[in-house]
Amino acid sequence: MKVNRTIGLILAAVFLAGLAILSCTRPAAKQEPAAPLSAAPHQSVEEQEAAIPESPLKDAYFGDTHVHTSYSLDAYIGGARLTPDEAYQFAQGKEVVVNGLKHSIGRPLDWAAVSDHAEFIGEMYSTQVAGAPGGDNPMLEELRHLKTADEQRAWFGKYVVKNMRGENPSHPPFYAGPGTTKSAWQAVALAAVRDNYHPGKFTTLAGFEWSAAQNEGNMHRNVIFRDLTVPDMPFSALDSPNEEKLWAWMAEQEKMGSRLLAIPHNSNGSKGLMFAPLDKAGRPLSAEYARLRSHYERLIEMMQIKGNSEVHRKFWPADEFADFENGDSVGTFSGRTFKKENFVRWAVTKGLAYEAKLGENPYRLGFIGGTDNHNGLPGDVAENDYIGSHGPADGTLKERREGEIDGWIKAKESNPGSLAGVWATRNTRAAIWDALAARETFVTSGPRIKPRFFGGATLGATQDPVELVKQGYARGVSMGGTLKALERAPTFTVHAQKDPDGANLDRIQIIKGWVNAKGEPQERIFDVAWSGNRKPNAKGKLPALGHTVDLKKGTYANTIGAPELIGSFTDPSFDPKQPALYYVRVIEIPTPRWTTYDAVRNNLPRLKGVPATVQERAWTSPIWYTATK
Repeated sequence: MKVNRTIGLILAAVFLAGLAILSCTRPAAKQEPAAPLSAAPHQSVEEQEAAIPESPLKDAYFGDTHVHTSYSLDAYIGGARLTPDEAYQFAQGKEVVVNGLKHSIGRPLDWAAVSDHAEFIGEMYSTQVAGAPGGDNPMLEELRHLKTADEQRAWFGKYVVKNMRGENPSHPPFYAGPGTTKSAWQAVALAAVRDNYHPGKFTTLAGFEWSAAQNEGNMHRNVIFRDLTVPDMPFSALDSPNEEKLWAWMAEQEKMGSRLLAIPHNSNGSKGLMFAPLDKAGRPLSAEYARLRSHYERLIEMMQIKGNSEVHRKFWPADEFADFENGDSVGTFSGRTFKKENFVRWAVTKGLAYEAKLGENPYRLGFIGGTDNHNGLPGDVAENDYIGSHGPADGTLKERREGEIDGWIKAKESNPGSLAGVWATRNTRAAIWDALAARETFVTSGPRIKPRFFGGATLGATQDPVELVKQGYARGVSMGGTLKALERAPTFTVHAQKDPDGANLDRIQIIKGWVNAKGEPQERIFDVAWSGNRKPNAKGKLPALGHTVDLKKGTYANTIGAPELIGSFTDPSFDPKQPALYYVRVIEIPTPRWTTYDAVRNNLPRLKGVPATVQERAWTSPIWYTATK
């Protein structure tokens, strides 16, 4: 770290003498955890986990891998006061107070990982815990009493923004030493993970965000652990803003018994850095680089409040569904001009070219969701109950309509974020994390759509969802898997169920990606299953279904679409010698966007420059095909 190590070590030595006492300290607002599911009073966690039956065909579990609480400085300065413990309580259904109003999730999540920024987590411990080292620093007194948004912006710009976006970020002058970082991690973050884990009912995963932003290009990663075999403190961009150093640190943790992975997010705002053709030393990507990245970065966040990173209509004009939550204004802040190379579809397809050249694919990325909610509200994604995501920046009707999430996006162009879905044998830490590592994951833009996707040489078409899953596991691979060296085209089978409380489904698509002889990404989109009696036209285009949205009332009706869709697909252009990937996109019928709900509730005109309706969706991780065994 770029800090005065002598002073830091002295402070750490003094602080560690009282660490045992301080590590038991809890924030004053901490609430009691819910009772474990069917747990005997003295059952160990291991005994509780062992009592949870396994489902061989796996079940869908919905969660969030990306949420910030008062232990993230940017969230705290924006008014967040919910702690990690309270965030997990919210995810389980407990009502909380945000921006002065009571709020609840409605439907609890199955699992969550609070991912507070590793940078400044120690400083936030000093700010919030009575008697913590450094808590009486005048600069923190100033922080605690900032009142206006302008005061908050000025303070944050002075101590954080310029520092973090430089080449050598460092702790601010009010940092009281590594002991505070350890206490924030161990006595607050990990304590909340332990206290709120109820096997079979609600799973907590330990995690943090590594938040590098060199030259204002977003390179953030959420680091998620399989269990509580974790380091004494997290690795931050203050330790190094170089992602290759992050992977090296992760390798060290593996040697000491940890199992962990990193999830990149907001590639749409990465200025081309997230998938750059050169490593940090300025050299072309190597096989070792590709191997390390694929090992530690098995997933990528497809969508969050700052936009959808799958595709953008500017670069994919032929994709009729590429205009979904594009977040155009992201490209106008801090020089984050959009590039095609920022987006996930381009990256995962480009990975095939690297694999052909290097023998390793750096972008073998499964798909996952998250909110990036800075109010401490995991999974708060309902369009019809959206209260904003970044404190006062979008916490009022006026700010949502006219303001901006500082430095990132116009508030009206933001969205509530996405949910992370996994197919797992049971709701335990090991099973959820193993599904993440296996890339048996999917993303929804909010609704709890359940998509299944299998591929195999001998899969048969079926209209029975259970048989589809049984065949898929017995004779093929699921989402996230790889098919190898086939002599004939594989069959892909798909099934999707609507959110029981949401809109019907329009269609299921399969997106195929491959590269040409020059290594340039190519693609084709296939409609595989759809609702209604529509038929593709001569060019293979499926007519639009229409919509039932009443824009004056902010309502829709499930009189069109289907509650579930099932189908199979065989690629007519399959070449056994050509590597490819395939992923599924499930599209709902149109429903009102959150901005429409806001306008109707408050008897205001709909906002210009944003859609009045959206077609929510789900994406599955790809299935890859390789020509070699």
